[in-house]
Amino acid sequence: MKLGIVGLPNVGKSTLFNAITKAGAQAANYPFCTIEPNVGVVDVPDPRLDALAQIYNPKQVTPAVVEFVDIAGLVRGASRGEGLGNQFLSHIREVDAIVQVVRCFQDGNITHVDGSVDALRDAETIALELIFADMQTVEKRIARTGKAAKSGERKLFDEVQALQEIYQALEQGIPARGQDADGDKPELMREMCLLTLKPVIYAANVSEGDISKPEDSIPFVPQLKAQAHKEGADVVVVSARIEEEIAEMDAEEGRMFLQELGLAQSGLDRLVDKCYGLLGLISYLTAGEKEVRAWTIQRGTKAPQAAGKIHSDFEKGFIRCETVSFDQLMACGSFNAAKEKGLVRSEGKEYVMQDGDVVLFRFNV
Repeated sequence: MKLGIVGLPNVGKSTLFNAITKAGAQAANYPFCTIEPNVGVVDVPDPRLDALAQIYNPKQVTPAVVEFVDIAGLVRGASRGEGLGNQFLSHIREVDAIVQVVRCFQDGNITHVDGSVDALRDAETIALELIFADMQTVEKRIARTGKAAKSGERKLFDEVQALQEIYQALEQGIPARGQDADGDKPELMREMCLLTLKPVIYAANVSEGDISKPEDSIPFVPQLKAQAHKEGADVVVVSARIEEEIAEMDAEEGRMFLQELGLAQSGLDRLVDKCYGLLGLISYLTAGEKEVRAWTIQRGTKAPQAAGKIHSDFEKGFIRCETVSFDQLMACGSFNAAKEKGLVRSEGKEYVMQDGDVVLFRFNV
């Protein structure tokens, strides 16, 4: 899973990136201090791995990972190249989902590119720039396909019509992900790598003093949630400064600090959970003396393709998989005990993997 962190300059984007990846990206109080995207890989928190490690005592525990890409601050006019905008927009094309950091705090020491803090305005600025960039992409495709359609080929004529419908919807401010998915339009949108097709999560960056308050009492957050709901997006409330403090602590200190704040999870954990849901991702688990490991797959993936995540030979030579749910395995205490109770199932090529399946693949190459 590759997540692009975007936002206007000075909204706390790089501070949040530094905190969740400990990668040390440059963060400063002026626009465009981050030009080349910084990349950080972080573990996906999964307490099931620790529980399995207690049973198997493996040599290695390997969680699933998320790659965060810190993309430089966008500004109004980015789609026309303002502030090196085209370069930044190209980086967004490469990610699976967009995490848009929106400033929801006042601080006279941190300048705002528009002179005042307004979360909805900031979110709209980014959304419009992505729409404008997509309009340019679709316009070019219409021109190219329109020329080819003069040959009289029906398929090309239909494609131009679909492209024009996509363009008109964008012109009305409707992102690609919110448009009617009929005919060839979904495939065309994917082919063009439209920016507004990507799922969006808003990271509402609030002050340290506000993070413990009920979310709907924090400035700008209710309005941002309402806007996200209209777009089919989601909101995670975080404090980049708090995440920065947690990043400096060991695991136990971090847990205690979160408890003092009245928080069940860190901002990173909540962000990853939301992104998994947004992208339709789940994890299955493998366990043994050598390694306990989580594997990320798309919801709906069948057993052979899930096996292929481990090695292509597993998919080619797939015979069956032996699987038990994590909860049942923990209740029994071991894979063999679960087997004796008849809880370990033998599944074939049509089995659809479930989140938390603990699996042993049988294959022959």
